[in-house]
This record gives sequence, C-alpha cells and structure tokens, in this order.
Amino acid sequence: MRKFSLHLGFAVLAISISAWGAEGLTALRSPYGPTETMNRLAAIVEQKGMTVLGRIDHSARAVKVGMSLRPTEVLIFGNPRVGTAFTQCAQTVGIDLPMKALVWEDASGQVWLGYNDISFIAKRHEASECPVIENLTKALAGFAKSAVAQ
Repeated sequence: MRKFSLHLGFAVLAISISAWGAEGLTALRSPYGPTETMNRLAAIVEQKGMTVLGRIDHSARAVKVGMSLRPTEVLIFGNPRVGTAFTQCAQTVGIDLPMKALVWEDASGQVWLGYNDISFIAKRHEASECPVIENLTKALAGFAKSAVAQ
C-alpha cells in the first residue's frame, strides 16, 4: 500500500506541475515581489552585456482598459552577436528573438520568473545542433537564478 501511495503522490505532483506550466517554459519561484524580481533581472542582464529593449507591464495596460490583472511584466532583452549566431542556424529562430522573460504573481501571491527554454526554441526551429545553444542556455539560466537568489 505504501508503494502505491508513493507512486500516486509522484503522479499527482507530475500532473500539478505540468498543469500550470506551458511547454518549453522554465519557471523559478522568486522570494521577492514582482517589481523587485524584474528590476533584479534587468540589472543582471545589463551587467552581463545584454541590452534591455523594453519592459511591458501587462497589469498596467489592463488598468488602462478598465480591467484588472495580477502583476505580470515582460522583459525583452538581447545581444545581437548571440542572437545573430542563433538565427544563422535557422532564420526562423528570429521569431523567438529577442529573448523574453516574464515575471508574474499567481493567485496565491507567489512570484515567478519564467523564460523560454533555449533547447525548446532550438527544437521548434530544427536548430538543435546550433553551437550557441549550450552557452545561451547556461547564460539564461544563470541570469534567472541570480535574479531570484537570496
């Protein structure tokens, strides 16, 4: 019976994790508020030589049309040297560049930082053998982990 309960517990956990996540999205819990999480990420991205191209505050835009939305903000950033190298592997990668990261607060008040997994993007565009994938994956994961580190 205990073995069955353990397997059932893992199955429920797997279902609940996949239920909230979108395919190809990596999400990390943040101990900070939404604005601080996004500010931390933007600062790290710039410190690492990337350019912040924009921030889109979806919740502020919702207010402008008379609607409400929990904190939800996108950071758009990139580096033309890295982005061009990735796009040279498959030009259609350009639709997924520049890079984006999303910070949101869920219904329970937990703040998350999410970004598109580079391997997922590469697979989507049949560019899985692209030489920049490994370094780009490590860099993006490092930016996100640093932004939510205590």
